[in-house]
Amino acid sequence: MSPADSPGIDAPLEIVPLGGVGEFGMNMMVIACGDTAILVDAGVTFPEPELLGVDLIIPDFRPLDRYTISALVLTHGHEDHIGAAAHVLPYVKGPIYGTAFTLALVENKLEEAGEEVKSRLVRVKPRQRVSIGSFVVEFLRVTHSMPDCVALAIETPRGVVVHTGDFKIDQTPLDGEHVDFHRIAQLGAAGVLVLLADSTNIERRGFSGSELDVVDAFEEIFTSAKGKIVVAMFASSIYRMQILADLAAQFDRQLAFVGRGVVDNSEIAQRLGYLRIPAGVLIRDSDLKSYPAQDVVCICTGSQGEPQAALSRIAIDDHRHVKLGEDDVVVFSAREIPGNEKAIGRVMNHVARRGADVIHEGTRHVHVSGHGSEEELKLMLSLIRPRFFVPIHGEYRQLARHARVAARVSPATKVILAENGDLIRFDDDGGRVAERVPAGRTLIDGTRSGAVGDEVLRDRRHLSGDGLVVPVVVIGRQSGALEETPDIITRGFVLDARTEALLKEIPSLLAATLETASVEERTDPGLIKERIRVDLQRFFRKRSGLRPLVLPVIMEI
Repeated sequence: MSPADSPGIDAPLEIVPLGGVGEFGMNMMVIACGDTAILVDAGVTFPEPELLGVDLIIPDFRPLDRYTISALVLTHGHEDHIGAAAHVLPYVKGPIYGTAFTLALVENKLEEAGEEVKSRLVRVKPRQRVSIGSFVVEFLRVTHSMPDCVALAIETPRGVVVHTGDFKIDQTPLDGEHVDFHRIAQLGAAGVLVLLADSTNIERRGFSGSELDVVDAFEEIFTSAKGKIVVAMFASSIYRMQILADLAAQFDRQLAFVGRGVVDNSEIAQRLGYLRIPAGVLIRDSDLKSYPAQDVVCICTGSQGEPQAALSRIAIDDHRHVKLGEDDVVVFSAREIPGNEKAIGRVMNHVARRGADVIHEGTRHVHVSGHGSEEELKLMLSLIRPRFFVPIHGEYRQLARHARVAARVSPATKVILAENGDLIRFDDDGGRVAERVPAGRTLIDGTRSGAVGDEVLRDRRHLSGDGLVVPVVVIGRQSGALEETPDIITRGFVLDARTEALLKEIPSLLAATLETASVEERTDPGLIKERIRVDLQRFFRKRSGLRPLVLPVIMEI
């Protein structure tokens, strides 16, 4: 059927990115034509340290009020694509489509949802086509850094929209599932109205490489390591887990997962057959002490220096089951997310103090990106040759560079540079950014008790309930010792005989907290601040049932 014969052809096609265009993370996009509107992905981003009390950041949903969203369509299971699924469900009237692994990860986020919500999860396979109103959505296999990732070919009354999702071109994928070049080329030959393509690695020349490219570096590590091997990675790096499981079997080592994220995701992947751990290799983290150090390898969370992640606790010798020694090797098998460099550096320093060897991407080829580099993005443009091209998934400089590359690859293609909140309209006059819609960020705390776009929810909840307690702690920069009696500042905290007695106990509690912490923990402001916050919150909860917002201030002299 030609576009002119399609029903609803008088209606324009509208594409509205609400996140992920002009930034990394929080990917979400509305695609609408006539009476049909779908949402592609529902992602989160994570807060900067100054956003105190914020656990997640999700897109502003206000623009969704102008549409009736018939379905949520997911490209893959990374947090920046599925993390906001539970929050956006009230706006979605129909099913949630995704591949098996993607939906398994989403289902974990819907534990509090009723069976009615879970029944809306619809599993799809590559090459499958589903009808949603006047749209037909086809799922196309692509390779990325985790299993079961798809691009989308969306047939609309105005023409075909191709959304790549996150992708790279892995010619030797670990699971044998290649990018569906045949179908992508067919779509290009038949005619694509608009291509929406991942721009993350456009600044990198050449090709990103295969997941198998890290095998040689890890084989060298397994061959030379005299003690235990600890590998920190993203919890979603299932392919990396598979490589390490196979190497553990090859080098007669036992494998343990340490940290809730890698434990949960590895169990899901094993259940669905995406992770196959050789018989007799897997042990529990609590069993690690029963084996000589040279006979074990640990996969853990904490590659970004998160204070409460497993590796941060291991690095300061504060983990129940994993202790580092002089012959051990700690591998950071993940890219540094911009903004995390200082936290990662602190953890590396703590690891080095334990006497362990630190290996990262800068010293060995222990990580490969899941996003296509310039040549892979050029290939996608060459195969599809769309009438219009909209770069997505990247900061503005990546979008602008991708636009310039597209102009060289396909001069006949018109490039539309857009950002979050731009309404891109395709009608008889062509395609363009037609207007702006409200777009922003909503800060969320873990209770999901509500959301206010420019306020910190946890702060508001705590302040309106039990007030604010600010312990001001002065410690020596080198020794980490307490230099003077801590000051306790309160705001909105009801002072009566009971609470005043509690406040008088806090200085001695803080002194005890610092005394029981290691020198490394005391001299790391991020770690000791978290320790003080947790201890004080526990103290108030147990002694009074109060839950004030605790905001430690650490002053080093």
